[in-house]
Order: sequence, then C-alpha cells, then structure tokens
Amino acid sequence: MRALTWQGKRDVRVETVPDPRIEQPTDIIVRITSTGICGSDLHLYEVLGPYLDPGDILGHEPMGVVEEVGTGVTSLVPGDRVVIPFNVSCGHCYMCDRGLQSQCETTQVHEHGTGASLFGYTKLYGQVPGGQAELLRVPFGDTLPIKVPHGPADDRFVYLSDVLPTAWQAVQYAAIPPGGSVTVLGLGPIGAMAARIARHQGAGLVVGVDLVPERLSRAAADGVTCLDLRRYGKDLGDAIRDLTDGRGTDAVIDAVGMEAHGAPVAKAAHAAVGWLPDALGQRLMETAGVDRLSAFRAAIDVVRRGGTISVSGVYGGAADPLPLLTMFDKQVQLRMGQANVRHWVDDILPLLTDEDPLGVDDFATHRLPLEEGPQAYKTFQDKQDGMIKTLLVP
Repeated sequence: MRALTWQGKRDVRVETVPDPRIEQPTDIIVRITSTGICGSDLHLYEVLGPYLDPGDILGHEPMGVVEEVGTGVTSLVPGDRVVIPFNVSCGHCYMCDRGLQSQCETTQVHEHGTGASLFGYTKLYGQVPGGQAELLRVPFGDTLPIKVPHGPADDRFVYLSDVLPTAWQAVQYAAIPPGGSVTVLGLGPIGAMAARIARHQGAGLVVGVDLVPERLSRAAADGVTCLDLRRYGKDLGDAIRDLTDGRGTDAVIDAVGMEAHGAPVAKAAHAAVGWLPDALGQRLMETAGVDRLSAFRAAIDVVRRGGTISVSGVYGGAADPLPLLTMFDKQVQLRMGQANVRHWVDDILPLLTDEDPLGVDDFATHRLPLEEGPQAYKTFQDKQDGMIKTLLVP
C-alpha cells in the first residue's frame, strides 16, 4: 500500500510499504477514504524527531470502509463505514469505563510513563502505524471504531476522529457559564471549531485571537469577535478586558500549545532538538523546558479572576517554568489533556445532520490526494495558501 512516512526533520514521503494484516482476533482492517493532517502532526514534522524512526507511518484522523474483520469481531462486517478515534483505547478498562479513553490502561506506554497509545504518534505513544495511508489495522474492533451511515460525504464524519471531540472537550473543560465569555487563543482547526461549539452552546461572547489573516476572517464570519495579535501584541490583555468590564473572559481555551508565536530562545531550542541525535534530543525534551509559553501566559493574563483555563494545545517540555504565584493569586482553575474521543461521540453525533450547525461539511480548506501529502505538510507548516484544515484522499 501507499503511506505517508516520516524520514527526518521536515522530511515526509509517500512510499510503498507492506499492507497491514489481522494480528489479533479483535482487529479490523480499514480501507481509508479520508484522513486529516492535524496541527500536532507538525510537531512530528519539526520537533519530536527523537521519538520517531524513518519509515514510521503518520496520521491519526482517518475514516474509511471496513475491509476485513478478525474472528473475534461481532459488531462490524466488511463494507461498514467507520471513523477511527486517535486514542487506541480498549473500551473496558478502569479508565475507559470512566470516560478517560486517553488514559486507557490496556494501551498505556509504560516505557515512557505516558497515557493511551495513539495512532501515528511516536514512541512516546506506542509507535502505532498511523492513518495517512491506504489501509489501517485497527485493534478493539468491537469497541474502538465509530460506525457511521453511508451517504453523506466523508467531511460530515471524519472530524469525529479528533477535531470535534478535542474541541468539544476543550469547551467542556472551559466551563463557560450560560451566556458567559471565552477567549480562544489560536484559530487553527481546533480553536476554530471550539469557537463554533462555544457559540452553539450559548456563550455570549467568543473572542478569537490569531495572527493569520485567513484564520481571523474565517472566524469572524462565524460570529467570533476577532483580535489580530499582530496589532495588539502585549496589549492583548487590555483589549480583552476592555470587552469584559475590565475583568477578562470567564474562560480561556489555549488551542496553540508549543507552536506559540514569539519566545526566540524556546524557538531555537525547538529547532535544536530536531537536529540532535535521538538520545540527546529525548533527554532535552524530558528534562528541560523547551516550549514557547507565550500562549499559556497570555491565557493567565486574559482570564478573569476565578476563571478557567482549558488547554487543548500540545506542550512537550517537562520542566517549563510557570507563573504559579499569579495563577494562585488569580484563583485560576486549570484543565487539560488529550481528548477522550469516545466519551464525547454520543453528544456530537446528533449534530452531524444536513442542518450542519457546526459547519463540518465545508470545514476543510483543502482536499488533496495522499501523494501530495509532503507538500501539504510544508504548506501547513508555513501557513501558506490559506490552509487551515486539509483532508488527504488515498
């Protein structure tokens, strides 16, 4: 089959690799029909190379049609249409029973002390082959895949793999009061969808912050009050307080993470990690703070006292210095973590209708053949061509 593989820093290639096969009775094989490029895939492209091997298959936002089922699978048959959550979760352990599929005890990566394995996402999360490929082996065939109806285009359902549940969880963790206010930092795919969900759920004021013109204009068309970081810079907090009677918003969603703008020293550290030998790069990631924390510090600044910060953007540094004194003084509540995809599906599926209240049908800005994946990674990394969300079609 053809698959998009990691070969080195800023070097991904579509290559011919062996087809996956059934390995356990509960496995299924899915023929992929659409697969997204996620903002966190860019971390693999740029920073997390020490945890990858050449040839690793990337991607964790796939959907497709069941091609083959193991002898132990009873709920699916070949021809069924499914979306694959990015968490590799068993569905029946202590954590899964509590809706914490991102912490699944069956697939936790004990070698690195991390949570549930993820498709296409480094040794830190199990080094499981990903979904930017023609075929994908999926374990836990009776409990992990999300069965969806035939008929509507893939765009209707593919975001159940990551974007929708990640954004939904970000809004739930933000605990926006009815008619309240929220600032969304970063209007990439997750931030843009979180802003839509917050408005759909009744937020009175949704403020969106970014510095990419196409992202700002798109969010503004959704009814978001947009602030261009290039204009406000260090005055962002004052601008948001001006909109909220001097307090700041009830909640802030940090949908940026370690890709934050600015912080040249941390940016240089990011660049260095990607070029170091694996052992040294891993040690630096695990023992030093190498993140750009400007987005998180902005969140602390603009949230009102007693408000909530919800972090959905990925951070990688293990020893990042945080302004705990300010956080304590402001009585900030903080929630974060990988999305528990399966936990939110029942809430989201009823909204994936012809009425399309969340705008999923036209959410993708680019649809490209899998073979154009390497160029798509570069375009997305460089924030060019208005690229906000790309779907690859094998």
